[in-house]
Amino acid sequence: MKISIHRTRRSALAVALGSVLALTATACGDNGSGAAGDKGDEGSGKGEITFWDNNGGVRTDIWKQIIADFEKKYPDIKVDYVGIPAASAQSKYDTAIQGGGLPDVGGVGTAMLAEVAVQGALDPLDSRLEKSPLKGRLSQNLLDVSRAAGGAGKLYQVPTSANNGTLWYRTDLFKSAGLDAPTTWAKFYEAADKLTDKGGNRFGFTIRGGEGAIAPALDAVYGQTGLTSFWNGDKTTVNDPKNVAALEKYIALYKKDTPSADVNNDFAKMVAQWDSGSIGMLSHNLGSYQDHLKALGAGKFRGIPNPTQDDGTRVQVSNPVDGLSLFKSGKNKSAAWKFIEFAVSAAENSKFNESAGQVPANTDAAKDAWIQQAEPTKLAAEALNGADTKIVQLPYYLPDWNTISKADNEPNFQKLLLGKMSAKDFLDTLADQLNKAQADWKAHH
Repeated sequence: MKISIHRTRRSALAVALGSVLALTATACGDNGSGAAGDKGDEGSGKGEITFWDNNGGVRTDIWKQIIADFEKKYPDIKVDYVGIPAASAQSKYDTAIQGGGLPDVGGVGTAMLAEVAVQGALDPLDSRLEKSPLKGRLSQNLLDVSRAAGGAGKLYQVPTSANNGTLWYRTDLFKSAGLDAPTTWAKFYEAADKLTDKGGNRFGFTIRGGEGAIAPALDAVYGQTGLTSFWNGDKTTVNDPKNVAALEKYIALYKKDTPSADVNNDFAKMVAQWDSGSIGMLSHNLGSYQDHLKALGAGKFRGIPNPTQDDGTRVQVSNPVDGLSLFKSGKNKSAAWKFIEFAVSAAENSKFNESAGQVPANTDAAKDAWIQQAEPTKLAAEALNGADTKIVQLPYYLPDWNTISKADNEPNFQKLLLGKMSAKDFLDTLADQLNKAQADWKAHH
């Protein structure tokens, strides 16, 4: 029996429940290695487990180190490592959910967590975490992102790491202009103006206008207004009048204080442009640190969390969180859970994130020496773990979120920058799509 898999989140969700029911009724394609309808078993806590790495190739070496450490501590458990390139992880999980062959434990990022969970493939982890040595050791803000992304109020992912929005700025240019660090939005806008000299081809800021533009724009908007929830009931706050005004102010930087080429720039072009050395500030994330170091050299730039409001209030949108999930069909869940606990323990989580250049979910790991020496990561960890940080949860759980935030609205954002669409029309269009997607999601839950 062959089941075709449509590669949009909308269609994947539409077939999900029906396909799970069909498979449990007919056992079609279930070869005993686990399909979504299979309840699995706690097992003996010994023997073999299969682990899928959802960023195979990039993270293979560090996972093999962690697995070696684990097998040394638990010699009666063997971990079978399977590396899956990030671009094909979603389709690999979808295929296994429908045809059998799911792993015992796997890497599942928040961007695909809801889709895997809604197909009945994952075990909730709340009660396991409650009795675990990890209890109280994980960033509450990251746990909240993980829980929100699952879409059912349950924890389907133990977070391992997160990225964070980072404002990179040229310390040498700021110093020569007599400017304070851009720690608040007021200081950010002042610096964007003061560092711009169009005649000299120098600009205060570079704005992301191409692929991936929506999330950083929303981060800037909510960061300025201080609205802390994406929803007011079942209606989104994205087109709140305060957000409209904040977006107008932000996009007014385009061509006034930014290069005109920004309208087409994805992150790679934007980073390369900033690294060329004539732009004051760049909003990206921790991932570009090595690029800046190589291009500019130490001492010429800093990376700080995105600006706060004047009173120090920090509001930021949720960044994707990577983590580990336990599959319901696993035949040795107790051994698989031991692996998750071990991988997210302080020492191993620190080792993983030092390699990945990301923020550890384990708050003890976040205190380690390598983080103290990597200032952008240290500041990001403090922001993500800060009790005063308010995180606006983007609706990763909506099956249409990726389509809405990318294909449907990236072209509109370019129209917005070019003055062919107003900020109000842009946000109203986005809100209308989100409200419909939320109503559709609620109707099925």
